[in-house]
Amino acid sequence: MIGDNLPSRTDVVQFYQSQGIGAMRIYAPDQETLRALDGTGIDLIMDVGNDNLAALASGPDAASAWVRDNVLPHPGVRIKYIAAGNEVPDAGTGSILPAMQNLNGALLAAGRGDIKVTTAIKMSVLASSSPPSEGAFKDAYMTEVARFLASTGAPLLANVYPYFAYIDNPSDIPLSYATFQPGTTTVGDNNGLTYTNLFDAMVDALYTAMEKAGSPAVPIVVSESGWPSDGGVGASIVNAQTYNQNLINHVGNGTPKRPGPLETYIFAMFNENLKEGHETENHFGLFNGPDKSPAYPINWECLLVSRLIFFWSSVRFPNQ
Repeated sequence: MIGDNLPSRTDVVQFYQSQGIGAMRIYAPDQETLRALDGTGIDLIMDVGNDNLAALASGPDAASAWVRDNVLPHPGVRIKYIAAGNEVPDAGTGSILPAMQNLNGALLAAGRGDIKVTTAIKMSVLASSSPPSEGAFKDAYMTEVARFLASTGAPLLANVYPYFAYIDNPSDIPLSYATFQPGTTTVGDNNGLTYTNLFDAMVDALYTAMEKAGSPAVPIVVSESGWPSDGGVGASIVNAQTYNQNLINHVGNGTPKRPGPLETYIFAMFNENLKEGHETENHFGLFNGPDKSPAYPINWECLLVSRLIFFWSSVRFPNQ
C-alpha cells in the first residue's frame, strides 16, 4: 500500500483469487481492504497498528471499541490472527501483553473466540541465537507473552530475515548459507542437530527460547521473510529469486528441531516506491504495480496451496 503506482485494494484481492492465493496480512485495519475481502475465503492476519497499542492496553473498553469497529462489521472476512504490535520498539513493549489480554477478552465477549490474538516480533528479542540451542529471550515481558499465548492456543508471529543477518555479518555468514543453497556450510548445534541454512537456525533459536520460557507447545508462525531485489548489499534479482524460491521449496519440511510444515509468509506482495527507510525497503516485492507483473519468476508448483499477503505484503505457506 505504500506506493503511488499500486493496484486498488479490490484489484489486489481479485488478483489473489485469480492466482489461488489463500491468505493475506495487513498492518492496520484498512476498511476498504476488509470490504474487498468479504466473502472471498481468504485468511487474514490483521495488525492493530503500533500507534494503537497503548490505547488498547489502557483498558477493556478501548479493546471492545476496536473489535466493534474493525471486526464485527466484517463477519464475512476470515480473520485468523490479530497482531497486537509488529516489532514493537523497546519503549512500547510494556503495552503488548495488556493489549493482547484486552483484545482477547473483547473477542470472547463478542463471540469471536475463533480469532487468535498474538504479536509479531523480530529476532532482536533474543539475547542469544547461535547456536540455536542457546536461544533465549532477553526481556521478561517475552516470557509473559509466551505464557499468555500458551494459555489461549495462539502462535507467536516472528519476522525472520536471514538477509539482515547476512548483511550485518557477511564475513562470517556465507551467502549460500543465507539463501538455502545446497552443499553449503553445515553448522552443528549443542543438541546434536545440524543446520544447512540460516533460516532454520533462526527459527529453532526461537523454539528454544519458547521452551526456556516454559511454553514449548506454542507454535511459531513466520509472519515475514524475504529478500530484496535491489538497493543494497546482497540485494539482487538473482539473490531474491534464489532465497524466495528455496524458502518456498523448504518450509514444507519444517526445521531440524520441529519437522513438519511451517506456516510462513513471504514479504512482500509488491515493490513499494514510497516506503521510507533504506532503499532496499522499496524492493522486497514479488510483483510490480500497477500491472501486477512478476518482479522475477517464482515456481509455486511445489506447494499444495500458495498464500500471499499485502499492505507491506507477504506469501504464506499452509500449515496443513
